Amino acid sequence: MSSILISPYSAIEATILRHRPSHLVSLMVEPKVQTPEAIRPERHLRLSIHDVTEAGDGITCPEHRHISSLLGFTRSWDRSSPILIHCWAGISRSTAAAYILLCDLHPVGDERRLAKTLRFYAPHAQPNRLMIRHADFLLAREGRMVSAIESMPPAVAAVEGEVVEIPLGTDQA
Repeated sequence: MSSILISPYSAIEATILRHRPSHLVSLMVEPKVQTPEAIRPERHLRLSIHDVTEAGDGITCPEHRHISSLLGFTRSWDRSSPILIHCWAGISRSTAAAYILLCDLHPVGDERRLAKTLRFYAPHAQPNRLMIRHADFLLAREGRMVSAIESMPPAVAAVEGEVVEIPLGTDQA
């Protein structure tokens, strides 16, 4: 059984050594994440976006094109090995991307259950709302993804998230 891994930037190397993911998604502007030796270069997606919900000077907001790239990349993942998704703290961009992937893997109507799954495995998750809005539109979820994320109970306070493993193929995911 495969899984979705979520980690902060500081835990990438240890997470790769422990879980041996085949794919890596980096959601950071700086520093530019080099592809680890254990990951083939074509299996590493870098999305240079800030963790924001509104535009500002020098800020790269998540846009439709970023989420389209994420979806295209994750759809090439064959699920034979885990996929690792990280951002700086492992709290907002990476948890949003993991939720987007979960929704893409499951039928319309599972959005609330999947948000509960995310909260169960990642009590610190505070998914980036703008990323969720773009994915909701692109996946034609008619506001269900946004509503599900907004209905999550408050996150446990954290400066940096723990490494999270969401197994696929269980009742939870």
